[in-house]
Amino acid sequence: MTRYANIPKPIRSGIVLLDPETGTPQRIIVLQFNPDTLERSLSPQTAGSGGDSGGGGAGSGDRNEALRLKGPAQETWKFTAEIDATDQFEIAAPDGIHPQLAVLEMLVQPTSTQLREASRQSKKGAIEISPIEMPLTLFTWGSKRVMPVRLTELSINESAFDVNLNPIRASLSIGLKVLTVSDLPMGHPGAELYYAHLAQKERLAAAARTAGIGSLGLGSAGIGAGRG
Repeated sequence: MTRYANIPKPIRSGIVLLDPETGTPQRIIVLQFNPDTLERSLSPQTAGSGGDSGGGGAGSGDRNEALRLKGPAQETWKFTAEIDATDQFEIAAPDGIHPQLAVLEMLVQPTSTQLREASRQSKKGAIEISPIEMPLTLFTWGSKRVMPVRLTELSINESAFDVNLNPIRASLSIGLKVLTVSDLPMGHPGAELYYAHLAQKERLAAAARTAGIGSLGLGSAGIGAGRG
């Protein structure tokens, strides 16, 4: 019974909702199962992305900007999460997985109270009604990946139900956009969290082993041969 005692307990991935003003955690959503795969995409924000104009003029300016970046890369994540009430032996589930689904669905829409307040302001003749601010959302994938995000996609496939038609098993396709300092104002808690996320990438990159140029079949003289 004790021979497995030293096996570490797996860390769960999850979503943390923070107060956008103070950064104080408001709710923590732990994914029941860690996704088997992650699809990540990074699109660099290059300075000379105006296209090829052909010949001189603006095209020459673009070539001068070929190695420059305007800001942080646009990063997106996609994964599939599973929810299964039959796996939750320690708690009763009279509503099936309705509560878990509702928590995720509320990440992409305002509350009824917020909508009623916006409606009241409109009826009072408010010229401009500010868009409803949602909590700051963090996605966590272990201690080395903690980043501010916006939910861009939530697709739910319910595949099993109890006798009262409560869903008890579902597969969710979730898409996230990492929020960068290009998306958030200076001093915002999310901006500081993005800086920390980027700094973590820098530390990991610095820890990577480097290879000699000889492993590519090239010599240092050959690399600079085209420069004159």
